[in-house]
Amino acid sequence: MAARILDGRALASELRDGLARRVAALGAAGVVPTLLVIMVGEDESSLAYVRGMRALGAKVGVDVVVDVLPLDIDDAGVRTALMRHAGNASVHGIILQQPLPAHLHVRAIADAMPERKDVDAMNPVNQGRLAFATGARFIPATPAAVMLLLERSAAWPLAGRDVTVIGRSNVVGLPVSLLMMAQNATVTVTHKETRDIREHVRRAEVVVVAAGAPRLVDASWLRAGATVIDVGTTVVDGKLLGDVDFESAATVAGEITPVPGGVGPVTNVALMRNVVAAAEDLNSS
Repeated sequence: MAARILDGRALASELRDGLARRVAALGAAGVVPTLLVIMVGEDESSLAYVRGMRALGAKVGVDVVVDVLPLDIDDAGVRTALMRHAGNASVHGIILQQPLPAHLHVRAIADAMPERKDVDAMNPVNQGRLAFATGARFIPATPAAVMLLLERSAAWPLAGRDVTVIGRSNVVGLPVSLLMMAQNATVTVTHKETRDIREHVRRAEVVVVAAGAPRLVDASWLRAGATVIDVGTTVVDGKLLGDVDFESAATVAGEITPVPGGVGPVTNVALMRNVVAAAEDLNSS
């Protein structure tokens, strides 16, 4: 069996076209959607991310600006920076670039993120709305990308589907499992303490892998015809690898996302969609 490729680049291009029309409508009202990226220090991976977001912003009409905080700043200093931008009418969306330096603590900072500008759903209030499956202002970008890809898959609709998620992080595993349960899927969330993860995965019609472990999942883990969404991105010897051994898994899976070219491109557009939604919301109030 040769798996069908779920092409994130093609989907991202489709989504950009729709986004550009919304940005044009805002422009006619004199509004330029603006994303503020707050960085602590200037490590190369974060700078590369910002370059990519600026390039995408230029394509769709979203301005991306950066506030670089000192590397030795403490939790209180980051909180102050976030709250300072809450009243800045020219900024519509804010993200705090992660991972943070080891001396900073996300849980001590997250509630300072302005709710109406929290375009990656960092604030616990927005996370709580997501857990209640109602009233969520923003869907975190990577989980949103997973769902957008699944909407284009043979596994959609998810109602009644047996789904296994590998990874339980607050960034991907937990929110994506909540989103799938809201679609009435039967969801198993596995992690490093799960006994015999393979057995859980082998039962699944849909597998979402967000473990941060390169090539963890191969063909031997999968049910024939499964839809496989690979969220992993790890650079090994200069090559970007996913959490799924693509060549092996593609011989068994029915559908699969590549790395690169799968979840990543859609994630970036999903974030920009949230920025535009925030600009629309703030402009209408």
